[in-house]
This record gives sequence, C-alpha cells and structure tokens, in this order.
Amino acid sequence: MKDRIGNQMTVPVGGQIRAWRRANRRMRWKIPAAAFEAIAPPPELSDGDRRDGYTERVLCHGFGDDGRGHADPIASAGRSWDYARKTRRKKTWRCEYIEFDTTEHVRLRPGAPARPRGFYFVRFNPGIKYRRSTVRQVRCALGGDTGCAFEGLQLLAVTHSHWLEEMNRRHMPFMALADFDVAPFGYGDFYDAPQLFCSDGVFGLGIGHVDRVYPLFAVPLLRF
Repeated sequence: MKDRIGNQMTVPVGGQIRAWRRANRRMRWKIPAAAFEAIAPPPELSDGDRRDGYTERVLCHGFGDDGRGHADPIASAGRSWDYARKTRRKKTWRCEYIEFDTTEHVRLRPGAPARPRGFYFVRFNPGIKYRRSTVRQVRCALGGDTGCAFEGLQLLAVTHSHWLEEMNRRHMPFMALADFDVAPFGYGDFYDAPQLFCSDGVFGLGIGHVDRVYPLFAVPLLRF
C-alpha cells in the first residue's frame, strides 16, 4: 500500500463548500443559506502543524443538539452515512453492530471534545505513523489533539469522496475513528472503534478492537 496523501489529494475550501451545498440539496438537510454565507475562513496550516503531520483543512458540520448546546455526534454520523449510501448507489456495507440511532451501541468516547453545531474547520492528520499502533495507544498519546468521530465519515462521504478510490487501489490507508466507541452487543462494553475502508468498490463501515493492531488502518487525528 502506498501512502498517498499530499497536495495532489487536497480539495480547496471552495470545493468543499460546494460539496456541502450539493449534499444539502440532495439530502434536504435544510442547512440554511445563511449558514453557508457565515462560514469563516479556514485556519492556516502552520509550520508546526505540518511538522506534526497535519496535511488538510477539512470543513465539517455538526447536526442536531446533544442537549448541552453541542452537536449530536451520533445523528451527525448517521446523516453522513445516509449520504454515502445514496451517492454510491448502495455500494456500501455497514457492520450490523453499528447503530446510529442509539447511544447504547455508539458514543463519543469519554474525554473526547464536544463537537460544535453547524459548520467548522479542523486540521486533519492522516495518522499514517500510527498504522502499527492500537486505537487505545493513540488515544493515550493524543495530548491536545483528538481522533476522528463523524468527521471521518463526512470527509469520505462529502468533501473528499475521491479518497475512496485511492483506498480501493490501496494507495491510501484505511481509517479508524478513534473518537467513537462501539459496544457491539449494546451492553455497555465499548471495546471497539469504527473503521472506514473501500474494497472492491464498496465503501465499508466496520469495527475493530481498540487493543488490536490493524496494519491496513491508519488512525487519523484532528486539531481544532
């Protein structure tokens, strides 16, 4: 597998905004025009960001309300996955243990930062250096950064969908979403994390144990 992430894969901010407008129309999410007009300029990638492995500035959107004024991460993930299913004409696969309609099965991991409602930018680190690390090891080394939650789904479904073909060709690593926990059987045993991949043209949403190494999967990081 080639680790192909660089300038040739970058989507300009204008292109990301257009992708969100397109998704909003197709899914009838009713994100108001004023929200698009109010999108602030993205943060620049500093020399320090680049040294730390950050390569992209990604536009995300937090849907819903968690009851404390932040986005609902589960609803945000569910809407993103619905869009992936629609745009890929059902060339998708989802593990039966991932249910985006209940926190009994999926949650934001304890200690993960709450996500803003509406549009926001994150700096994205593809996490290639963590391909020989477990999700738990990455979580313990986060410092001031964090892992992906629904942002990873939005990146591959909305703003950077061409990355799926690169994954399909094995030119890019797959992704583990370190800021989500999955309890496969819904009994409070949150020992898995979601995994995103593309194989044989199918966009897959699976799970992997947080204490197991999966060499084909990177563990991307975010910097707010």
